[in-house]
Amino acid sequence: MLCIASWNVNSVRKRMHQVERLVDDTGADIICLQETKCSEAAFPAAALAELGYPHQAYAGQSGYNGVAILSKLPLTAIQRHHHCGRDDARHISARVAFGGDTVTIHSLYVPAGGQIPDMELNPKFAHKLKFVDAVGDYFAASHGLRDLAVVAGDFNIAPLPADVWDHRKMSRIVTHTPIEVEALERMKRSLYFIDALREVVAADDPVFTWWSYRAADWQAANKGRRLDHIWVTPALKAHIAAVEILSDVRHWQPPSDHVPVVLKLRARTALETPAGTHHHF
Repeated sequence: MLCIASWNVNSVRKRMHQVERLVDDTGADIICLQETKCSEAAFPAAALAELGYPHQAYAGQSGYNGVAILSKLPLTAIQRHHHCGRDDARHISARVAFGGDTVTIHSLYVPAGGQIPDMELNPKFAHKLKFVDAVGDYFAASHGLRDLAVVAGDFNIAPLPADVWDHRKMSRIVTHTPIEVEALERMKRSLYFIDALREVVAADDPVFTWWSYRAADWQAANKGRRLDHIWVTPALKAHIAAVEILSDVRHWQPPSDHVPVVLKLRARTALETPAGTHHHF
């Protein structure tokens, strides 16, 4: 079994003790982090190695962005990817051995896109859409349809009606607008990715991974969005054993506004075991 956790940690140094709790709770073999918010020189590599993750790939910027892949298993072919002509630490990948094969792991942090869903009025929104298309182009050019690959991260787009608390209202709000959903679908089609969570949770079952800091009681209001995703290539579809949304992590202090998504993949020899999931709301 290979356990992969993905979390927009919203500052890895600020939440190191929470990363330790995540390790204790999940025993994840691989942890993909987004929004690490520190330069590469300031990345807590030694502390994370002491937690059991000596194999690391990370790209950082001081105070914002930043992605990482932490692994108990050796990483090879580490690459930092640049899209839209910017070096803004939003995409890193590495390969790891799994069940006699090699899987490519991507940790991805899509730009938020600002507040106004208009490409002409809001350059941040225009960049977000271009970024998503550029990532899709990269996947199509760099992987074959039979490759084993996992893309985990904060995509900053909630694609399905059940991925937001109110589909009608949110369709006019950045993260759930039709043009963003269409862009994410294009990226998904680049390798015919499988949305791991929706393989085991019905498409009309509300599932959220993000709740605003503005809500006094985020759980009671439950105005969430599913912005964090783990996708796998079709060759890994049959390996999906379980998917979990760790909603209780939103209570950890000080909280990130995102919670982790955990995927468990079974090796070839265990494919007879049925898929399952549990999630907390």
